[in-house]
Amino acid sequence: MQRAGIGIILWLLSFGAFPQDMVWEQLRTGGYILLMRHAQTDAGVGDPPGFTLGDCRTQRNLSSEGRVQARRTGEMFRNRGIAVGEVRTSAWCRCVDTATLAFDNAVVWPVLNSFFDNPERRERQTGELKDYIRGYRSRANLVLVTHQVNITALTGETVAAGEIVVLKPGEPGAVVGKLKVP
Repeated sequence: MQRAGIGIILWLLSFGAFPQDMVWEQLRTGGYILLMRHAQTDAGVGDPPGFTLGDCRTQRNLSSEGRVQARRTGEMFRNRGIAVGEVRTSAWCRCVDTATLAFDNAVVWPVLNSFFDNPERRERQTGELKDYIRGYRSRANLVLVTHQVNITALTGETVAAGEIVVLKPGEPGAVVGKLKVP
């Protein structure tokens, strides 16, 4: 009976149809890596010319809907009893704000910084992130708040603003499923 259940889950995964309720249930066991794209932003792509990483006034930031979306994400985790350990984020203000609004705190980790304007950094950053995920051994769920380009480079998945790709522990390309915040 247990083999049949695993077979169904693997079949669902092969079609990318892993039901969100099953993903939430898996997260209760802990140890997963959650790649979260920052919440909704003001209109645009990338950042304005001449933006400064340390100055939020020069960047594309969360919209008011994005701030609500980030808070709602944290509420969904708390309401479902999903424990989160460490939260790491890109240094971009929209990522830091998403992480802190959802999970109260975060540590900036440059490996998660966008390479949208610097594609030459893609391989180095993605390689470092893969190495970290391969070595991740914790019972706590790890949240990494980053950008579309980073998530796609690592997993091949495209994600909407605020969407989360859940990875198996120790396996950078093994997508368990996606979580969308309504």
